[in-house]
Amino acid sequence: MNKIKGIWLLLLLFIVASTSAQTVTIKSPDSNIVVTIINDAKISWSVTYKGKTVVNTSQLGFEFKNEQPLTGNFEIIEQSIKNFKEKWLPVVKSKHAEIVNNYTESELLLKEKSNPMRQLNLFVRAYNDGAAFRFKLPRGEKVGDRQITKELTTFTIPGDPRAWVVEYGGYASSNESEFIERPLSYLSEKTIAGMPFLMDYGNNCWVAITEAQIDNYAAFYLGTNGHAGQLCTKLVPLPGEAENGVKVRFADEVFTPWRVLMIGETPGSLIESEIIQNLNDPCAIKDPSWIKPGISAWDHWWSGEVKMEMPVIKQYIDLASAMGWPYMLVDWQWYGKFNSPDADITKWAPQINMPEIISYAKSKNVKIIVWLYSSDVNRNSAYKTAFPLYEKWGVAGVKIDFMDRDDQQMVNWYHDIIRCAAENHLMVDFHGAYKPDGIIRTWPNMITREGVMGNEYYKFSDKMSPGHNVKLAFTRMLAGQMDYTPGAFLNVTRKDYKNQTPAVVWNTRAAELSKFVIYESPLTVVCDHPDNILNQPGSDFLKIVPTTWDDVKFLGGYPGDWVAMAKRSGEDWFIGVMNNRNGKTIDLKLDFLPAGIYEAEIWSDTKKSNSDPKDIKRSIVSVKSGGIIKVTMADDGGWVGIIRRRGQSGN
Repeated sequence: MNKIKGIWLLLLLFIVASTSAQTVTIKSPDSNIVVTIINDAKISWSVTYKGKTVVNTSQLGFEFKNEQPLTGNFEIIEQSIKNFKEKWLPVVKSKHAEIVNNYTESELLLKEKSNPMRQLNLFVRAYNDGAAFRFKLPRGEKVGDRQITKELTTFTIPGDPRAWVVEYGGYASSNESEFIERPLSYLSEKTIAGMPFLMDYGNNCWVAITEAQIDNYAAFYLGTNGHAGQLCTKLVPLPGEAENGVKVRFADEVFTPWRVLMIGETPGSLIESEIIQNLNDPCAIKDPSWIKPGISAWDHWWSGEVKMEMPVIKQYIDLASAMGWPYMLVDWQWYGKFNSPDADITKWAPQINMPEIISYAKSKNVKIIVWLYSSDVNRNSAYKTAFPLYEKWGVAGVKIDFMDRDDQQMVNWYHDIIRCAAENHLMVDFHGAYKPDGIIRTWPNMITREGVMGNEYYKFSDKMSPGHNVKLAFTRMLAGQMDYTPGAFLNVTRKDYKNQTPAVVWNTRAAELSKFVIYESPLTVVCDHPDNILNQPGSDFLKIVPTTWDDVKFLGGYPGDWVAMAKRSGEDWFIGVMNNRNGKTIDLKLDFLPAGIYEAEIWSDTKKSNSDPKDIKRSIVSVKSGGIIKVTMADDGGWVGIIRRRGQSGN
């Protein structure tokens, strides 16, 4: 690992003093992004990108229970700046085999000028692909908890940019809904908008707001405070507290999560960004070599009344084995009654035999992941007994479901579960989960999570659409790993689509394959039944597509319209293109390829795909670096391809 650390330089900030104000300026390494902190009667911040204001002067601070607000009247008693650059190797390669972490950081120690003379630290970072800041709040004057009732961080956005807004109807949710394109002025004081929050400023300027490294703190949402263009932070209340009640309690010092602006010329530059992982700590697992990404089969209710019985489980293990997938996920009811005081996650239901399942899977070169209901995991600290037992059994991971919260208590629970799982060599897949925050860098066993309106919604909702699927790549996926559960092979037209069992999806087979390339999930769980996948057109692609990547390139698109991504695995490039409801032809430029002649193996829509979305064509063509591939997609369509050096074809 090549690491070059910057040296702390004291008192070398650009500080412009007037009679009452100090201005601190932090520039990104390429000087395109500038963060300004203004310490006046109130403390505030602003951001520019290539000279264009992306955040106007905006308030910072906190309100507490039994304390005066902490908003200003500060003096800077210590200040420092450092330039930092490192290259680090992620355990789980979500997007890049090697990640560059390069930023300028300022740390300010602020102290009130008059009683009670409280202090706080403000950390500000400027990257080439964004900006971030967080606070460290120390203990209070009195022994015991300090209680935050409101974080006063605001984002004053110039103009009325186009935004993609997701609303979950409240703070307690599974974070599963649509991102709707709105003008920023759509938001109101009642809005509780989730993250990431994407905005198109026009003139080659895109910004997304989200957060990173949430630990011992509440997640945040966005609304307004009655001022035009001013977004305010809405922390999730602790259980039992009202909107104006306590959000965070802490007896010792606490760091807020990083408040993050992802910034770039195109929406694709945000997709390619690694700023979220870079804002997290290095890997905390001494030897993470046991963490193995891959595809998993899944005995889910998606395809009908899948029974929790041995023949069914073995059928899905056989699917994983035949496809070359390393995992099979045994879903609910494997331990019998769940979400009940009688539930016991250390014992299997009488109709199944877990040792036999694990042994049978091992004989097929497949490992088992088990589903758990969150309350059954938490009750009487059952996980502390169960996780060591699972390791002894030979279980590879756990999928934990139905948390549906992201308050401070739940955030801390996630950390407890992830640490205990790591101690027992278990990967974790959270469903009913809040958005990722880059924790996969520190705890790479936290390999994926849901927090997305994914394929299962086709079974019981009318909200799914090809446009929604395209938008996910530009919105929810900016936060990180996304267990959408692709792989639905009963493809139908919009006219023939309805909620039913077995479930059908309203997009073409080629579009379904494109999800495996475009969506980021190192553990990719396939939703469909073995009979719908084995030996079906397109299933050959699912035998060879990876789940982790050495590099990623955005090739084009727009939220809700279409998206094209190229991802490299070794020397091979996998390309996925996904369309909305309207058929179209696009040109894919191959200027990302090193010089040479290549062979492209392609799975594409056909002339029949508009009426028969399952129809798909496989072809092989010769291409070259700098050339163009013309991609024609049906309504609700897609396209996938693998580009290899000539003579390296897998067929």
